[in-house]
Amino acid sequence: MHCLNLKAVANLHSLSLPGRASSGVKDCSFRVNRIVACSVPGSGSGPVQGSSQSPFFSRTETYALLKQQLEVAAKAEDYKEAARLRDSLRVFEEEEPVLRLQRLLKEAIAQERFEDAARYRDELKEIAPHCLLKCSSDATTLGIRVQVRSVYIEGRSQPSKGLYFFAYRIRITNNSDRPVQLLRRHWIITDANGKTESVQGVGVIGEQPVILPKTGFEYSSACPLSTSSGRMEGDFEMKHIDKVGTRTFNVAIAPFALSTFGDGADTT
Repeated sequence: MHCLNLKAVANLHSLSLPGRASSGVKDCSFRVNRIVACSVPGSGSGPVQGSSQSPFFSRTETYALLKQQLEVAAKAEDYKEAARLRDSLRVFEEEEPVLRLQRLLKEAIAQERFEDAARYRDELKEIAPHCLLKCSSDATTLGIRVQVRSVYIEGRSQPSKGLYFFAYRIRITNNSDRPVQLLRRHWIITDANGKTESVQGVGVIGEQPVILPKTGFEYSSACPLSTSSGRMEGDFEMKHIDKVGTRTFNVAIAPFALSTFGDGADTT
């Protein structure tokens, strides 16, 4: 796997991350770095060409827009418009098997129909193995917090050619009282067919950043996938740099989904 410049997601800085920093690090500073893309073998050595632009919204764009409009209408207490948008979303979801099953699963759990919920969950696992995983993750190891949020990049994808482009943003916060340095990264990438690839490399985006206590480091990257969903997880190898000869340790990156329709999680 190699890296290439990714210009199409320059607005990825607007990607929100799961949760908020704890009260102890609300004022911590973050370093924001350039965006790179990870290219899997067989995807070509050059930049991935985006699909031709359409004057109409794609299905993923339409779904995201409807959800956004519903949220706005609800906050404005425009209940008539909210009801109309809710019905539009329901129709849309009925046409998408994964979305329909996700909705039915949530309803069954809310109504305590656990046998139905188990059946919907099994069906989801069968048709979309990673759809039950959120497109975000949050894990802390020895005071080092790693938050991730992924998003589908429509303009860089070519579904007809089996190319789905996903971007993700990572925020690393040092909530400990010791400075650390990120030395290496390790990713495990799995597509919807169960094909797994292990990727290792020095640092991130060409750097081995030092992260002082109560500060953070933030960067964006992206990865093409041959299926419309998948998952990523891994770890960062780090070391404390305030003492000579300290051993390195691994900081977990909790699993998160790569999904064309997202997971319905709050992204505010």
